[in-house]
Formats: sequence, structure tokens, C-alpha cells
Amino acid sequence: MICRLHPIPPAESSTAYGRPFWLAYVANTLVMVAVALLFRYADFITLLGGTKLNLGWIVGVGMVGSLAMRLLLGVSIDHYGPRVVWVGSVALFAVCCFAHLGITSCHGPAIYAVRIVLCCAIAGIFGASMTFISGRASVARMAEMIGMLGTSGFIGMVLGTQLGDFLMGTAEIEYRQVSWMFTIAGLLGTCSMLFAFLATLDHRHPAPSTVRPPLIALLRRYHPGMVLLVGVAMGIGLGLPTVFLRTYAAELNITRISLFFSVYAPTAILTRVLTRRLPERLGNTPMILFGLGGQAIGLLLFLLVHTEWQLVLPGVAYGVSHAVLFPSVVAAGSSVFPEGHRGLATTLMLGTWDVGLLVGAPMAGLIVHYSGQLGLPAYPTMFVAMAGVLAMVGIMYGATRRRSEIPHPAVPAPYERRLHLAAEPARRIDSKPPGSSRREDAPCKHGG
Repeated sequence: MICRLHPIPPAESSTAYGRPFWLAYVANTLVMVAVALLFRYADFITLLGGTKLNLGWIVGVGMVGSLAMRLLLGVSIDHYGPRVVWVGSVALFAVCCFAHLGITSCHGPAIYAVRIVLCCAIAGIFGASMTFISGRASVARMAEMIGMLGTSGFIGMVLGTQLGDFLMGTAEIEYRQVSWMFTIAGLLGTCSMLFAFLATLDHRHPAPSTVRPPLIALLRRYHPGMVLLVGVAMGIGLGLPTVFLRTYAAELNITRISLFFSVYAPTAILTRVLTRRLPERLGNTPMILFGLGGQAIGLLLFLLVHTEWQLVLPGVAYGVSHAVLFPSVVAAGSSVFPEGHRGLATTLMLGTWDVGLLVGAPMAGLIVHYSGQLGLPAYPTMFVAMAGVLAMVGIMYGATRRRSEIPHPAVPAPYERRLHLAAEPARRIDSKPPGSSRREDAPCKHGG
């Protein structure tokens, strides 16, 4: 006689940080070097004759396409698996980088179209990679896994901004420098595609079910509440340096911006390693409040910058706040969804970042553009205003803490029961409680 017992879950320490994790780590590092290299996108717009207002609108409109595609990407990840979406998105990213070589105007539809597709590709890359990695650990360790994968982004940020300064750290920017920027970014994306393919080589995604739950009903049932607004605020705050630091530094006659990111990234890596288990112990809410406060302080510290070395001050604040804020926000929003919809959950939370950029970049551009005409200091006004927005969101979130950290209901909705029954064959249920140390199909000691 054979007893059907619950299988032993593999040890998380051995499965979470295995070979697929480190291959994914390299893939993310390479693509983040390319993304950080594109922090010099402002130089490209300036070379084409654009203004800060054009820059803000191009970046903001680019987020529209990314935001519109987020839910479709999430459903695709859950349906086809993270591998298909990840590899395909990196390939699309490389194509978009090369496509920029043919753009000659910042006023026509071409630059907006390519920017939208580029943002969609980046959304697919990070949504699929985070879904793949977070699925290799328990819900309690989700923030840790997302955070540790995220350290690859900080490494890529340092390398990419250093490479950007090497290629374009001159007083006058020439077209050949911009061409090299997009060409190298495209080549890095191509290399990242190879590592993403290898990382997911042994990944087996369950066959797509014919039962498709209504998307709107799914979002209404599992939406994470106020943490969505926190994600928007996070996108506003963390996105500002990537868009406006170059132009702010130029106004201060600072030609190199890599010092900010060279401090930002190591600080974030160290903070994330030291605090990686805190979300599991303290919960995500304290981490989110601390991160929002640190981000607001980082914006205010830009007011003290007058020389290049003073970029260290906001760099440290941004590194600490980013390290604790991002994984906690994504985990707090994603953990309320069932595991079968984790791709949708992750892309939904990353979509709040897009909303932040969509709102924040044009808003910041408008403040910088019009405050000077009103006799106000342009960039200081913008930094103070954005810091106030972050502080207000933090107060609202702290005062209205909702169910953002409560696990999803144990009893599935009717359409989820149909999904479960369609995906798995019927099997005998043993009375042995979960957590038994005996393996499935183990011989029964007292069986005949």
C-alpha cells in the first residue's frame, strides 16, 4: 500500500540563490548598465534642439505605453511564463536602442513611438525577472529576493553612469557620442538576452489553463489599496534624478554626474544586504515609511549641492531610501495576490512606478520651466515641491494602513477553484497535516 503524503518543499536557502538566480543577476546587471547609460537621454534631446519641457513630455509620454502594457504583460507572464516575456522584452529593448540611431527630430511622432516601445520593453524585462525570482521563495521572503536581485541594478547603475561620463562627459556633445551611447546600450541588451535565456532554461511553467478569470474582478478582489499610491510616489521621487540630474548639474556647471550614482549604488547595496531580513521581521509598512522619509530628505539635500563632490549628500540619502523602499512596496502589493497571479501582481506594482514617472516628469518639467518665469529659483522650487508630495503620501499611508500586508484569502474565488481543478488532476488526500517530513509515495510503515 502506498500513502499519498504532502511532499517536502525544497530548502529555500538552496533553491533561492542557485544557478538560475546568479544568471538572472548577470542578465539584470547588463540590461541595467544599458538603462543607466541612457540616463544621458537628456543630451540626446538637447542635441536634437529640444528643451527641458520637451524632455519631460517625451519621458512622460513614454510611460503611457509602458503603463498601458503593464496589465497585458502581467497576464502574459502568468499565462506563458516569465521566460517568454523576459527574453522577448530584452530583444525588443535592443531593437529600440538601435532604432534611436535613425531619429533626427524631437518634435515628430517617431521619437515618442520609439520611447513608448522602449519603456514597454523595460517594463517587460523587470516584471518578468522579478516574477521569476520571487517565485523561487516563500511569500515571507519575497521582499528579500526582490531586493537582492535589485542589487544588480545598483551595480549596473554605477557602471552605466561611469560609461556615460566616459563617452559623453564633455562640454559639447557631438552626434557620434550619442550614436555610441545607443549602439552600446543595444549590444548590452543583446548580451543580457543570452543570460536571461540561460537563467530560465530549466524553468517549467504550467500549461496555460483554458479558464481565464475576469481581469477586472481579479484586480478588485486583490488590489493592495493605499500601497498603490505609495508606488506612484516612489516613481516620482526615484525617477527625478534619472531625468533631471543632468540638466540640474549643467546649470551648476557640473559636467560629470557619475559621482551621485557611484555613491547612490554602493550605499543601496550595503543597506539592502544589511536590512534584507527586516521586512520579514518587522513587516513592510515600517520599511515603506522610512523609505519615503529618506527619499524626501534626499530631494531636499539637492539644495545643498553647489560643487560636484556635494552630490554625495543626496546620493547617500537616495541609496538608503531606495534600498528599503522598492522591495517593500513591490512585496506589499504583490503578496495579496495568489501565487498563480503573481506576474500580474508584480507588473501592477511596477506600473505604479510608471504612473509616478508619467505624473512626476512632466510636473517637474513644468515647475522648472515656469518657476523661472515667475522669479523663483527653478530647481530648488521643484525639489521642495516634490519632497512635499512624498511627505504627504507618507503621512496618508501611515494614517490609513489597510490590508496591504495581509495574505490573500485562504478560500479561493469560484473561478480560482475552476483554475485549480483544471490545472491539477484529482489525487487522494491524506489526513496527515501539512508540514509532514515524509515524502510523497513513501511506503506506509503500518500499511499492508
